Amino acid sequence: MPYKKPSWQEKLNDSRNFPKVEQIPTRMNKKWGTGTLVIPVPTEVDQLMRMVPIGKLTTINDIRATLAKRHNATIGCPLTTGIFASIAARAAEEQKQQGKTDITPYWRTLKTGGFLNEKYPGGFAIQKRLLEQEGHIVCQRGKRFFVKDYLKALIILDQ
Repeated sequence: MPYKKPSWQEKLNDSRNFPKVEQIPTRMNKKWGTGTLVIPVPTEVDQLMRMVPIGKLTTINDIRATLAKRHNATIGCPLTTGIFASIAARAAEEQKQQGKTDITPYWRTLKTGGFLNEKYPGGFAIQKRLLEQEGHIVCQRGKRFFVKDYLKALIILDQ
């Protein structure tokens, strides 16, 4: 039987053996310090992204901080949290193509500094259009795009 590539929704729902709290690997100590990091469940990242209402924003770092707090860890894993946010975005687009309307508003999750995420479906163009439709002003700096005054629109997750 040939291998069938899993859908983005299947990838989102694949919890493997997560969440896990582990020691921060030595190779990461210079940037992230010592202590523990949490590798979350993909659906937990999706759930946090879903909490952001129209007109508001969050960042990957805010999601990582919320995950760390929830799991009593020093930090949320920067690599897997970013990967899981990308999976959530692709699963949302997959659901949209299936005619579903209650999808994860991934475009409201920015990178550090209010920058748009080029790895989301459609790259900068789609995220920019969706943010502008919700009233945000998107500016360009070099080859990157960011939301003007994004700090005013940030919400605190998990309150």
